[in-house]
Amino acid sequence: MFEGRVALVTGGTRGIGAAITKLLSESGAAVAAGYNRGKESAEKFANEMSGKGAKISVHQGRVDDADDCSRVVREVMERFGRIDFLVNNAGITIDKTVRKMSVDDWRQVLNVNLSGAFQMTKATLEHMIERGSGRVVNISSVIGETGNIGQANYAASKAGLFGFSKSLALELAQRGITVNCVAPGFIETEMVAAIPENVLAKVVEKIPQRRLGRPDEVARVVRFLLEDESSYITGAVYSINGGLDM
Repeated sequence: MFEGRVALVTGGTRGIGAAITKLLSESGAAVAAGYNRGKESAEKFANEMSGKGAKISVHQGRVDDADDCSRVVREVMERFGRIDFLVNNAGITIDKTVRKMSVDDWRQVLNVNLSGAFQMTKATLEHMIERGSGRVVNISSVIGETGNIGQANYAASKAGLFGFSKSLALELAQRGITVNCVAPGFIETEMVAAIPENVLAKVVEKIPQRRLGRPDEVARVVRFLLEDESSYITGAVYSINGGLDM
């Protein structure tokens, strides 16, 4: 399906990002997976993928640092010669009510989740424009649609991705590049596993399907949006939340 294509997936060695990396690799793409912390686990992940025949590289960098974003893109270009797909998946949480949230707590989350997507996209964009094709998928969240107590910074950053994606989609619509958002609900990842068990049980009760989502269920929607046959879809938001928000 994606033979000869190259994908750059930020936060691509853990959770939803790892599921996206695996599925795109299985679909024939070469994948450059970005990570910030956990060099040993990132390299272990890459070695396991390589052992299964995957074309994969891992790149340490901070998406909240514009210079790092440019460096990672240069590394990927040197390694693979092109970037067809960009999946902005990297994200963090620092959960506190607004009354207890510091300015730094606010800035850190916005800088990674929202500014990081902008900076990585900007570092990649000219190459896509020059080639006249490309796909950008931004991983948002149901929390960007609903809000959540103690997550004003996270909700704002994820909601911001909707406006960013739609605006960028308009700017690039005539250049062969699509830009879309995927908004997962509560998915079985380390981030969700950190939620206290009693709190998570109450969350699951609110989900019509009465279960958490799986990372591979998100990855399949991302793959769909990257396909050539999806070229008429741009500026869209795909919700994957078991009916939690409709």
